Parts: sequence; structure tokens; C-alpha cells
Amino acid sequence: MSVLSGKTIVLGVSGGIAAYKSAELVRLLVNSGAIVRVMMTRNATEFITPLTLQTLSSNPVATDTFSLTQESEIGHIRLADAADAIVIAPATADVIAKAAVGIADDIVTTVLLATRAKVAFAPAMNVHMYEHPTVAENLARLRSRGAVIVDPGEGALACGYEGKGRLADPAIIVAEIEKMLSAQDLAGENILVTAGPTQEPIDAVRFVSNRSSGKMGFAIARAAWRRGAAVRIVAGPSALATPYGVERIDTVTAAAMLSQTSSNFSWSTALVMAAAVADFRPANPARGKIKKDARGLRLEMESIADEMPRLAAKKGARLLIGFAAETGDLEANARAKLTAKGLDLIVANDVTREGAGFEVDTNIVTLIGSDGRSQSHPQMSKDAVADLILDRIAAIRAAKPKSTRAAKSSRLRAVR
Repeated sequence: MSVLSGKTIVLGVSGGIAAYKSAELVRLLVNSGAIVRVMMTRNATEFITPLTLQTLSSNPVATDTFSLTQESEIGHIRLADAADAIVIAPATADVIAKAAVGIADDIVTTVLLATRAKVAFAPAMNVHMYEHPTVAENLARLRSRGAVIVDPGEGALACGYEGKGRLADPAIIVAEIEKMLSAQDLAGENILVTAGPTQEPIDAVRFVSNRSSGKMGFAIARAAWRRGAAVRIVAGPSALATPYGVERIDTVTAAAMLSQTSSNFSWSTALVMAAAVADFRPANPARGKIKKDARGLRLEMESIADEMPRLAAKKGARLLIGFAAETGDLEANARAKLTAKGLDLIVANDVTREGAGFEVDTNIVTLIGSDGRSQSHPQMSKDAVADLILDRIAAIRAAKPKSTRAAKSSRLRAVR
């Protein structure tokens, strides 16, 4: 279930050319399960019609504070009270200024003044306007009151200039809203995630790999950022887009992935190893392309050293979470790996079960902790599994005495 399922998101649209992108934002919010109510300034209706946003949201659109019909059907106070979050996108310099000083002269600014919900602003304007000291001061004032500012992007602007001022991508705005409405229970954590397959070369054009898509690791990285953590993902070859807010480190071979994991280990407070790292590789990869031979090809394989015991030996207060993709004896194999690798938690799944293997959007997992407790879960989305894993990380942290956590923070600051 999405973080936004059943949540009421009030979208304020102000009068800029980027108002046309509000249609896509409404669509994404609705697809995430949110109840979307739209309010528009009078100038915004010059760029996109209320009917368009009403059709996409399946709710009436508020445009006039003084319309008896709208006030009886919607009501600016009702909008302010119903909102779980309010996002102004696009937020023009005019609306930002009014919100900063408390002017309420239209439906959007009136609702902003009346609400107690969390508020985000997604600025969109000419680059010189965005860089003007007054706009910067107004945004800083809104930030100091707890508002989230979704920074604009850079590029060609409708006015013909090039620079910062483009409305953030609607998917980024949705991600920021999800974060606003999520518990920040991982704030202060530096979570390092490994994800995807590795590729071990046979020759210049062929390689040995596995069927991992990286979906599980990317879901963990995305959810960890949403819950307040700083996140780095060490990714094997994957076509998946980098989750917003996450730092990505691309690798190809097992040796490269293990090297990057080791290099970033000192930065982390928790390591989640969701990657399917190769256990074996061709012993003598050819420099060029091996030509086809009627006699076939015989590969000599060599094992790849496991880095986990070495990392576990110096983990200190860090948490280590591993995965066990098995085809039989699930719990026995997972428990053996949990002990051998010195893990705090292992996520086991039987990849022969439908909906639990590679390249799908769901998983069926059993979580086994270092305390020996095991908990099996039914099939669910990998996003939901990601939150289950992060719930366990948060619970382990919460169970540690404060003195231990303080010592951990002190040691990690010293390492950094």
C-alpha cells in the first residue's frame, strides 16, 4: 500500500506556464491512492482549465474564495482542515511572497493561512526571478517555518532563458510529499544498499551473470530515503532509474561491487546487501572475442572471496542485513548464512515460488534475526517488503540503550 493511500492532498496551482504540468502531478497522486483536491489562483486558470484538473482528480476544483456555490460545496476552511498535506506547484514568486508574509487574497493563499497541514512549495519562474534576493529570503522564511521547498530544475525555460527555474519533475514532487507524510524514524542513519546482478566476463563480448533486476535493492533505497536516511546504493548493471535523493555508485563485476561496498562501509551505519553477487567467475577471461568452435567451449571457474566476514569483524555498532535467495531448505540455509556472515538480520526467499523470484515486482520473504526469531510474510510488493526490512532496522536501533547509540554516533563521526 502506498504511503499516500487514502491521504488528502490539496494541490494549489498558481499562474505560471508550468501550470500545465499540474495535470501530470494530479495523475501521479491519484495513481498513488491519494484523494486529490485542487485549488487554483485566477491567473492559473489562464494556463490550464479547472475542468481538466477536475476530470483528472474526480473532485471539484476551487477557484474563488467568494463564490457562494464553491464555498457551499468546498469551502476554503474545509479544504484547509481536510488536507493531510498541501503542495503549491507551480509556486510563482507572487504566491511565495504572499505565503511568506501572510497575505490571503485568493483561495490558494487563504487556505495556506488557515491550514495546519504540512506544506510544500515547488517554485517555477524565470531564472533571474528565482535568483532575486527577495525570492531567496521568502523561501528561507518559509523553510524556517517548516515548509518543504522542492528545488526547481535547470534547463531551457519558457521565457527563452537557460538556468534554474523549471518546475521539478512531478515524480520528484510526489516523492517529496511521500517523505513529508512518512515517519522520519531513520533520520541520522547512513544506509548503504547493494543491488542488482554482477557480470563476470568470459571474453570481450560475453559474460556470466544472473537474473537479478535490482528491484528489491532499489525499493529499499527509495524507502530508506523517504524515511529520513542518507542513502547510497552500490548497483550492478541495471536499467532501473536512480531513486530520487539517493547517491548511486555503478559497478559491473563482483570484485568492483565488493570493493565499492568496502570503501563506503565506514560511511554507513547500516549495510543492506540485496545484490546477487556472483560466487564464481571465469578463471581466464579472453581479451578478445572467442570464436565459435564446433568442439564447444569449456569454462574453468574460480570462486570469488566473500568480503562479509572481514566487514563483519569491524562492523562495530553498524547493522548488517543480508539476503538468502534459496531453492530449498529455506530457513536452514538462511540461518547458516546469518551465523557465518555475522548478520543482524537475513531476508530469505524461495526463488522457485511464483511471485518471489527475480525480475518481478513482488516478493515472499521470511525475516530471521540474530536473536533466532523468524517471521514469514505473504506475497507483497517489493516496496512493502522494503518497509518491513526498514521497520526491523528501526526496531533494532530503538531497542539499543541510548548510551550505546551515543557511543555509536561518536565513533562514526570520528571515522568520517
